[in-house]
Amino acid sequence: MKLTEFLLPELDREVNRSRWALQEIPEGKYDWKPHEKSMILGYLANMVATMPAWIAMQIKQDELDIAPADGPRMEQKRMDKSAELIGALDKTAADVRSLLQQISDEHLMTPWRLLARGKVVLESPRYIMIQDTINHWAHHRGQLTVYLRLLGAKVPALYGPSADDNQFR
Repeated sequence: MKLTEFLLPELDREVNRSRWALQEIPEGKYDWKPHEKSMILGYLANMVATMPAWIAMQIKQDELDIAPADGPRMEQKRMDKSAELIGALDKTAADVRSLLQQISDEHLMTPWRLLARGKVVLESPRYIMIQDTINHWAHHRGQLTVYLRLLGAKVPALYGPSADDNQFR
């Protein structure tokens, strides 16, 4: 089996799960957070919606410096509505899907590096970094479901029934 034949269905499953969670984001709560040390709901929801772009970056670039000496370069667009978040998810997922359909296993086995202030923090083959990103995405989506519960919003069935949604998907 080719690596892309493994990664594409995994991407599709995670996109669907993220869509179900993002559909439940309540409006008017962008700046809400459950604790002073927690990230705000809007930032977290945006991250869940756009994490497929991280995978695209791991395919197209050889490295990312998450703390460049001259300051951050990435800006997060504010998205207040669930429909905006789902639109961003669909776009970033389509971009990654297209890239995965075009690349070879050989490319996925080449190294990718995560840097902080120019120093290597992590270095692994791209396919491993992509798998780690998918796991990281699931982690933040789980965090998002806790926020939904605390806000009294519906928690969707993601890996089996929830208290609000008894579906097996």
